Amino acid sequence: MSGPDAAIFLELICATTVGKLAVGRGRYTIMLREDGMVMDDGTVWRTEENRFLLTSSTGGADRMAAHGGEVFHTPCDIRDPEAVEAMIDRVWEHFGGIDVLVNNAAGNFSAPTERLSHRAVDAVLNIVLHGTFYCTLALGKKWIAAKHPGRVLSVVATYAESGSAFVVPSAAGKAGVLAMTRSLAVEWARYGITMNAVAPGPFPTPGAWDRLLPDPALAQHAIDRIPLRRVGEKEELANLCAFLVADGSQYINGECIAIDGGEWLKGSGQFSWMDVLTPEQWDALTAQGKKAGK
Repeated sequence: MSGPDAAIFLELICATTVGKLAVGRGRYTIMLREDGMVMDDGTVWRTEENRFLLTSSTGGADRMAAHGGEVFHTPCDIRDPEAVEAMIDRVWEHFGGIDVLVNNAAGNFSAPTERLSHRAVDAVLNIVLHGTFYCTLALGKKWIAAKHPGRVLSVVATYAESGSAFVVPSAAGKAGVLAMTRSLAVEWARYGITMNAVAPGPFPTPGAWDRLLPDPALAQHAIDRIPLRRVGEKEELANLCAFLVADGSQYINGECIAIDGGEWLKGSGQFSWMDVLTPEQWDALTAQGKKAGK
């Protein structure tokens, strides 16, 4: 099932970080009950009665406004720890607390590692690893001080476990996030804080998919590697994320769940197959990726 019929009912305040290229745009298909709140892409959404919410940018805001929902904007550069703390404070003060943090902001591009500059490496790690850590630490401190239980759900990738050629900064950053998740699952459990992660396989989005696999032939090759022979639907990912922050999953702690149609089991390294590309093909792919990212 997908869409609203498959939705999970939540009563929580959820802060979600989302980047320009993140799979999280338009991801969460959730039914919210009274005082249900979700923050996506720097926006907090609140409903006063049961409403269907599909988070997106302006389209989602219009949908919420049409149903009498409140939209609270609070922009934040998660690469800046002081900005993160200020954002968490604003959201906490506005709603009187936060129940869930979804770490989803990310940045990535495919390239032979020897072609990367230190700036390219920093651009990915500052968002994927540092930004995720800053958000988790800032909210974790508030939860502990307030004796408030909490849930952290971080979006990684299957190559956080296996590694993958041609996306090395992202693989390193997400591996760090997974290590943080498992470490804090033990350390912060005594405070009633649980830590989990999801590792999506291919979920095409206009930003990430177009930049990582701008050539249709390469995109099809990526799909052919999946045992189910298809990419994921956003509702499938939404339902898993919603379950992991719902009451029925309170005893799950320190886990990383892959949702990739079996790709992880068939062969590790989501982008390692790109070793067949010639230097000329990489030049063309890089140019296409830059064009798609504009």
